[in-house]
Amino acid sequence: MSTPVHDDPLSRERAHLAASRSALRAMREDVESLDITDVTANWVNAAVLESQIEQRIKALADLSETPLFFGRLDYLHAPGAEQAEGGEGERFYVGRRHVHDADGDPMVIDWRAPVSQPFYRASKKDPQDVSLRRRFGYTGGDLTAYEDEHLLDPAEAATTSKLLQQEIERPRVGPMRDIVATIQPEQDEIVRAGLAGSVCVQGGPGTGKTAVGLHRVAYLLYAHRERLARTGTLVIGPNRSFLHYIEQVLPALGELTVRQATVDDLVAHVEVRGTDEAATAVIKGDARMAEVLRRALYSHVTPPAEGVVVVRGSRRWRVPVYELEEIVRELLARDIRYGAAREALPQRIAHAVLVQMERAGEAPDDRVQNAVARNAAVKALVKSVWPQVDPARLVLRLLTDADFLAAHAAGVLTEDEQKALLWVKPARSVKSAKWSPADAVLIDEATDLIERTHSLGHVVLDEAQDLSPMQYRAVGRRCTTGSATVLGDLAQGTTPWATRSWAEALGHLGKGEAVVEELTAGFRVPTDVIAYASRLLPHIAPGLTPVASIRENPGFFDIRTAPDGAADVVAACRELLEREGSVGLIAADARVPELAAALAAAGIGHVGPGEETTHATRLTLVPASLAKGLEYDYVVLDEPQAVVDGEPDERTGLRRLYVALTRAVSGLVVTHATELPPQLA
Repeated sequence: MSTPVHDDPLSRERAHLAASRSALRAMREDVESLDITDVTANWVNAAVLESQIEQRIKALADLSETPLFFGRLDYLHAPGAEQAEGGEGERFYVGRRHVHDADGDPMVIDWRAPVSQPFYRASKKDPQDVSLRRRFGYTGGDLTAYEDEHLLDPAEAATTSKLLQQEIERPRVGPMRDIVATIQPEQDEIVRAGLAGSVCVQGGPGTGKTAVGLHRVAYLLYAHRERLARTGTLVIGPNRSFLHYIEQVLPALGELTVRQATVDDLVAHVEVRGTDEAATAVIKGDARMAEVLRRALYSHVTPPAEGVVVVRGSRRWRVPVYELEEIVRELLARDIRYGAAREALPQRIAHAVLVQMERAGEAPDDRVQNAVARNAAVKALVKSVWPQVDPARLVLRLLTDADFLAAHAAGVLTEDEQKALLWVKPARSVKSAKWSPADAVLIDEATDLIERTHSLGHVVLDEAQDLSPMQYRAVGRRCTTGSATVLGDLAQGTTPWATRSWAEALGHLGKGEAVVEELTAGFRVPTDVIAYASRLLPHIAPGLTPVASIRENPGFFDIRTAPDGAADVVAACRELLEREGSVGLIAADARVPELAAALAAAGIGHVGPGEETTHATRLTLVPASLAKGLEYDYVVLDEPQAVVDGEPDERTGLRRLYVALTRAVSGLVVTHATELPPQLA
């Protein structure tokens, strides 16, 4: 005898999914039908409102392959009500966005709402008044399974969710996806941390730190939408490939307005066409350069040589030199920008003139003070005492004028460090100069010394371990009045100036009070792979806790000799392409051309980092220098020793190797014709 449809739990849940999708479609149609013709007073307001409506329509899109809800909570009592015996509970479906029916009753609750929090935090020990937590399994967009956890039933033992495990281990093709259905309690605490405080997340490979940072942005936009709409949010990644990889996460959660950028984007005051030797880049990235720049800038301020005479009508008003000197000293002592002080100087001089006018019996007003401030004699004095300074020209002079650099770096940089900074071939102008990325950061520092950088409400900084102190300062300027979420792994620092400690980095960022959280549970990298990679930790980051994989599937792991070189590497790629999921071939940068030619000769199509993979082309050829932050179901790692040798020193090379070893989600094949690094023995 068949079970009636209305008594079949899976059928009921499918019916609720269909009804929820219908309600979401109705919500979207309601917004699309809005007529704003006579609502706004002018075309500017109309354009703003039209843009807001377009954003709302996009946010209400129903993505067929993305589950509308992924969980259900059955409360013992109504949330917020007094938990008395006999109280009536409520049921809530937890999803990526809020959906309500025609009467306004919720059909799906946003995962960020307070009532949804127990989905991530409730447990047998602390059920949080939840009697049942149900997880849903999907195939494509179809609801195909469910799994119940009775939190108040003492007879039911706590077990690991099979659906949760399947979702974590699901093969991934294409860009990064959200983890909203699999957020763990320790991750949820970081995601829901308040806007006022800054957070630093130290997390090894596969601990989900990037996803946590992105979901934190989504949560903060939900909880503080009006404030962040005014002040803005920003996600900073290490390179364009990385940003392309993560760019779909926030839109999938309904957030479409978050800007994404690299540090190089933030400091793009000049065209970058040059590079630095590693040793030079380290000096330019040193925080001491901020003091050198400050000294060089304020060296342009010179004491007045004589007083100033202001002629108004038949009267002459003279401000003596000693009074001008006092005004300049006061402005130098104030903690304001160079440009703001320069703008204040003529007003201060004008005020001194007005004081004399008042003593003489006149009654000048603000218009008179402004007129005096614009007086030719006053303007000439300001130009000679506190001249305008172009930040790029200031940096150019420091890098090309040995005497100027020596005068302002004395006691800060050694003579050898100063010599390393000087350009061998001085540029004739700012436009013709071959600026390096580190130079652009110096120009950004100088720009901020002259005029305060606009601050955002919240900034997420990912892969932060690779930033120099001066780069941290550049990011910190963008959130002086806001907060930050800093994400990184000290073991994955692969630049010569890589972060040595989070306390030091947060100090440069201006967020020394930030709370440092450590994630050690690995959701992405299989046990055998992370255990192998962790052999490098004592050599690259002693003291860090190794990641412990929680995946039930130990993963596919193999180390193979490759006597035929590229041919063996191609064979390994072909083998892994027979499995479901994405494949990444990671190799030392210098070996990429040879491997690309071998793949082409074998008829195996591939894309580069940041390019979209498809089911037809699932192989990505990745230079080791661009592997950070990326992930693939299966990875072939070519010649580990070549990866190490491709870096300026062994420690950096081993860190680069650690990154490359930990990009695999389901399996790793290491191929080598030369000996493996001894640290992996």
